[in-house]
Amino acid sequence: MELHILLLFVTLLVLITRFILNRHGSKNQPPGPTGLPIIGNLHQLGPKPHCTLSSLAQTYGPIMSLRLGSVTVVVASSPGTAQEILQKNDQAFASRPIPESVAAQPNVGDTLAWAPGDSRWRNRRRVCTTQIFTAQRLDLLQHLRHRKVQEVVQHLRKQASNGTAVDIGEVAFATMLNLMSNTVFSEDLVDPAFESAGELKEVVWRIMEDAGKVNISDYFPFLKWLDLQGVKRHVRVSYVRLHDIFDRMILTRVEERESSRVAKGDFLDVLLDHCQQGDGSDFTVQTIKPLILDLFIAGSDTSGSTTEWAMAELLRNPKVMQRGREEVIKVIGTSNEVKESDIPKLGYIQAIVKETLRLHPPVPLLLPYVAGHDVEVSGYTIRKGNQVLVNAWSIGRNPHFWEDPLLFEPERFLRSNVDFKGRDFEYLPFGAGRRICPGFPLANRMITLMLAAFLHSFQWSLPQGVTPQTLDMTEQYGITLKKLSPLRAIPISG
Repeated sequence: MELHILLLFVTLLVLITRFILNRHGSKNQPPGPTGLPIIGNLHQLGPKPHCTLSSLAQTYGPIMSLRLGSVTVVVASSPGTAQEILQKNDQAFASRPIPESVAAQPNVGDTLAWAPGDSRWRNRRRVCTTQIFTAQRLDLLQHLRHRKVQEVVQHLRKQASNGTAVDIGEVAFATMLNLMSNTVFSEDLVDPAFESAGELKEVVWRIMEDAGKVNISDYFPFLKWLDLQGVKRHVRVSYVRLHDIFDRMILTRVEERESSRVAKGDFLDVLLDHCQQGDGSDFTVQTIKPLILDLFIAGSDTSGSTTEWAMAELLRNPKVMQRGREEVIKVIGTSNEVKESDIPKLGYIQAIVKETLRLHPPVPLLLPYVAGHDVEVSGYTIRKGNQVLVNAWSIGRNPHFWEDPLLFEPERFLRSNVDFKGRDFEYLPFGAGRRICPGFPLANRMITLMLAAFLHSFQWSLPQGVTPQTLDMTEQYGITLKKLSPLRAIPISG
């Protein structure tokens, strides 16, 4: 009993000492709400931190600081502060803090999303940007993605013949998973009847949800070993499941390559080529799995969720949906199939995708950054070791930069050249700077192709009892944003 009391006393002493030191070292740090002893501002985050932080920014300004446990977090909520962090001082913020939920995966240091921004990371990113996500490589594999989209159209036609409502999120996720799987492995992960989609969606969402949870272990590092909320134990099952799937596919491909079969030219072949070349990218059969995991999660969960949000917004705005459908039919015709090569001619569909990404950015707070040294931003000092969040959700809804920001109005993107390539800091759905999402060219193709195919092949209606005005648009926060109530809609052929 005395030991427990002693441990509690020592713990409280350490926390109070850190609290005093943090206050002493807070000179010239960005303003922010006063926190409670020990826990700081943790109690204020709530279930939707992106919304809470957006509201706090209205009081404390476009750059503010909070104390979450023993960690100081600086939040940027304007294009100007985001540009200073992601462009002007991008070298200082080249690395990320790794949440315990993410650290649960094997070889976390070999991911592209979370690895330190060192030379090894730069080599891996170079391979992705110059050999995987190039227009030439994406064009080479577009026939595989075209086939997957036609399969989902056939699946939806069966539902349309029965007048059955479809879970848009699940169908979109399953299709995106197969689009990604064919781009990486040249084969499907989900069966043609979409019966295995539910399990895989649950596995991926568990990873995204746990990564977005407020986890005590992340804010009181000396408690990590206890895993008090069980987050690490809970999510590890999902990582192991996905790694098992990748192991099978990689082993099969290695055996095929050893038997001198013709290369498929997909992403896996590119990665295995680098495994054999020893070109400084440090690729091995084991270390490419975390990279593939990054591609799958970003390609399936975020793209599938964006497609669901787009369809929800269109069902709430029938005139916008009708204009989009008329454009697709005019460009494609009624007897042809939508292809990726048609996308440049579908200006309004592209605008719908951009507007969806503005209102529903896939990662609302982007992924966190950590300061490598003291940095001055907007006249304030971000100290070495401070974590930094960029509230892309708040920036995309800021009335100072967007007219009628809460309205779904794709036309705004027909009137401007604002794009998501990281140059326009009022619009950051994929981030910016050196750690911008390298897969955005593929994500944009997949989302636009899927949405165009949905509108080209079907008219859509809501189930009985649901109207555009009553459609539930409540968000569920993970590290990504998904729709809390799954969108169900009825495809109508013709």
